[in-house]
Amino acid sequence: MLDVLQLKQRVSRMPLECVRGMIDELILEGIVTGNRTPFNRQHFNTCFAEIEALLQRAGYHRRLDVVSYQGLAYALFDPTRWDAVEVLRWLRDFVEGGHPAS
Repeated sequence: MLDVLQLKQRVSRMPLECVRGMIDELILEGIVTGNRTPFNRQHFNTCFAEIEALLQRAGYHRRLDVVSYQGLAYALFDPTRWDAVEVLRWLRDFVEGGHPAS
């Protein structure tokens, strides 16, 4: 298992190509589910600032937030376009609708 510093360094050095598709979707929709990102729950628990910095380097300069539904899936979203409760409801429907969890 990676320690926190290794995890942060791994995110900071992640190739920008790994996040470009996710950024395109965030720009269009303002929301992306965990199975469409290269990040897992541990990334968000330990290095959200590094994730935001990586996305800014890749061209996404808006503020981000993240919600999780019962630890089964998460969504990264633009809080200026989506309300957290609305995203959580959407994520609940996504998970309970039989979509693959992240």
